[in-house]
Amino acid sequence: MKTMTARATSTALMTLLLAALAVSWPATAQDKKVEKPAGSDLVGKPLSLEFTSVAGKPVSIASLKGKVVLIDFWATWCGPCVREIPNVKAAYDKLHKKGFEIVGISFDKDKEALTKFVASHEMTWGQYFDGKGWENDFGRRFKIHSIPTMWLVDKKGNLRDLNGRADLEDKVAKLLAE
Repeated sequence: MKTMTARATSTALMTLLLAALAVSWPATAQDKKVEKPAGSDLVGKPLSLEFTSVAGKPVSIASLKGKVVLIDFWATWCGPCVREIPNVKAAYDKLHKKGFEIVGISFDKDKEALTKFVASHEMTWGQYFDGKGWENDFGRRFKIHSIPTMWLVDKKGNLRDLNGRADLEDKVAKLLAE
């Protein structure tokens, strides 16, 4: 019994000591460093993005000036990405004729699986594919570490929103009205 009491006392003292050190220990620059969201240094600036889609068509953000563009970083194997498709399609169906476009950046490794998925879900917008998965060229360039990630580009071609998933339809409508 004495051994248990001594251990408990020792543990309690160690916990108090560590808590005191944590409170009084000066913060370093390393401690204060906060990871910025992917793309945060690009917000408000023109976004350059060009590729040939899996369908063989050229895609360029510059050629889409005058339209609001959703850049959807996603993959067919990503459950949350797939669950977003109905929301994305609903916004697209409602606002496409008003000037809303979508560009997909796929993190898939299997081109056939991607093309079949896109066809079966009637996703008519251009899809980028390089087969590199998480080493995707655009994913690396823009430091995308999680998907789905959805960015909104305004009619001038500037990146405006890093969280297009939240209230997508409303955000697109507001950008179209500008």
